[in-house]
Amino acid sequence: MSSGGDIPKKARERAAELREQIRYHNHRYYVLDDPVIADAEYDRLFDELVALEADHPDLVTDDSPTQRIGGEPLTAFDSVRHQVPMLSLAKCTTVEELEDWLKRCRNRLERDEPLALTCEPKIDGVAVTLLYQDGRLTLAATRGDGETGEDITANVRTLKAVPLSLDADDVPALLEVRGEIYMAQADFQAFNAAALEAGEKPLVNPRNGAAGSLRQLDPKVTARRPLTLFCYGVGRIDGDWSPATQKAVLDGLAGWGFRVNPEVEVVTGAEGAEAYIDALLERRSRLGYDIDGVVIKVDDLSLQRRLGTLSRTPRWALAFKYPAEEATTRVLAVDFQVGRTGAVTPVARLEPVFVGGVTVSNATLHNMDEIARLDLHVGDTVMIRRAGDVIPQVMAVITAKRPKDAEPVSLPDGCPSCGSPIVRPEGEVVARCSAGPRTCPAQRKEGLKHFASRLALDIDGLGDKLVEQLVEADLVREPADLFRLGADTLAGLERMGEKSAANLVAALERSRETTLARLIYALGIREVGTATAQNLASHFGSLEALMAADQAALEAVPDVGPVVAGHVHAYFRDDERRAAVEDLVEVGVHWPAPPGAGGPAPLAGETWVLTGSLESLSRDEAKERLQALGAKVTGSVSGKTDCVVAGPGAGSKLDKARKLDVPVLDEAEFLEILNRHGQGVGGSDDAG
Repeated sequence: MSSGGDIPKKARERAAELREQIRYHNHRYYVLDDPVIADAEYDRLFDELVALEADHPDLVTDDSPTQRIGGEPLTAFDSVRHQVPMLSLAKCTTVEELEDWLKRCRNRLERDEPLALTCEPKIDGVAVTLLYQDGRLTLAATRGDGETGEDITANVRTLKAVPLSLDADDVPALLEVRGEIYMAQADFQAFNAAALEAGEKPLVNPRNGAAGSLRQLDPKVTARRPLTLFCYGVGRIDGDWSPATQKAVLDGLAGWGFRVNPEVEVVTGAEGAEAYIDALLERRSRLGYDIDGVVIKVDDLSLQRRLGTLSRTPRWALAFKYPAEEATTRVLAVDFQVGRTGAVTPVARLEPVFVGGVTVSNATLHNMDEIARLDLHVGDTVMIRRAGDVIPQVMAVITAKRPKDAEPVSLPDGCPSCGSPIVRPEGEVVARCSAGPRTCPAQRKEGLKHFASRLALDIDGLGDKLVEQLVEADLVREPADLFRLGADTLAGLERMGEKSAANLVAALERSRETTLARLIYALGIREVGTATAQNLASHFGSLEALMAADQAALEAVPDVGPVVAGHVHAYFRDDERRAAVEDLVEVGVHWPAPPGAGGPAPLAGETWVLTGSLESLSRDEAKERLQALGAKVTGSVSGKTDCVVAGPGAGSKLDKARKLDVPVLDEAEFLEILNRHGQGVGGSDDAG
């Protein structure tokens, strides 16, 4: 090893070059979500820098990417006094309160015209402040009580989304950046899955996970947690930078490499803010991270200064809070439901509680392993979570409140629907009814509901209640029996008059014409969703070829691994199921050959993104047509995206496509491509 002036010039230059490349790729990956090299190539660059610094210790700098992994554990956190207080936000939950706040702002400013407002998601994470001096991160601290926080610099340095140094010439000599550190939902779930696999305690929810990760005394523990951040403002600034608006602040931060939320919008007045609040609430469950509302700020910084602050809250900002997605309640009982594949799922019956905008009285428990992990007893007080339209789930048991008469939960011996033995196949966590749908009414009901669902055969008018009547009256034992029902038979059922019966018969007649992908999905094969069904249809081209395929042929289908291939293979080797599928063909269910079945699909290998609304067809229909042409349809834009279809209301995805020079089509241009390849609205290959 060498030190000081003994370091060769070539080593110094290579280390500087490697740091620059690694910083660039970190920014592409963690901030822009658009990597341009493979992980293995990144690892080679990083490993080379580690080796260089090991050979020449004096090359190591505080802002080197290798220093993110964490130093020695702390014994306690030091206190940090905020020179610019980290204020809380006043909150509201109604449009009337929002309008009152805006009225107070206008009155104080003595102006009648609507105010320009910056709106952004209120991230459900941990507020932090980052201090940069001469472009280098020197301090990171928690909000604490707003006046005093804790020094968490060593932990924050492990976050790859946090720049350790700022290279731009226009960065102020002292810059204090404020943001929210959080865990993305997918990262949280993956972390918990790995923790359970390793026999470790999982995190309760993303916010608690983020808070706990930042307060680890050992930075190496924090480094293993999937944390990231969005920056939302600034504190102290010493330098020439003087942005005029809140939006300009965010644009400046983004330009220096900080991660800024892409959902930020500048709107006008109450009407604009209300529209943003409603639109974001509709997208809430699809954002990929937890939010609990919208932060609304007067955009003009000079007006912010005129409005001033109260003791703990600024007058120029407000948090509009959405309904809480978590609440505590009591478990009254645990029932067991049987699904279409025979899976026996425990369901908690709860003391009704208002959460996520609705009153909840049931929550999923997934399986017996989950009950064991939670140590759940009937009578326990539990924390439940409901996000968007997701089924509520039990997140944690508050054991300190467990009553003395609480009862452990055990799996029943027999199926609650048909009484057949419940088995737990080797290697699986899910318990199953040992009988099939012909024997088990619950499986038959759930299978028929799936068969008639919108993404399957889309049988309008065949609702859950009607399916249950048909099964209980023994009128339908398999899907093909649906197409043999007459209007007279249907009219005799409860709440089914002659007109409703005639409408359902007509809907059944229409649904006989479908696509091969829809039919495959409708069969309800384990782990075969719409995308896998489309891949199977495109690959084999016919039902006969799919039914005859062996395990090896099925594994050759894109995105079909050994487990899914095994489920498909077993399904078509079951004599009863094969007979039921052949019966569907006999009653007239038919479909055109998928485009590209005799050769490569027109859009094979291409990645498309849909954003905004379309007038001629729904988002699902557009996605189905693109998949039928061989395209992969994803939810985010990156450098690998081949084309974006943008309808009215397109937002951040359209902006990102333009920044990355990704081709963008409007609806008319998109329909022209569909028509050219036989997938037009109303065309011969219409998916319906």
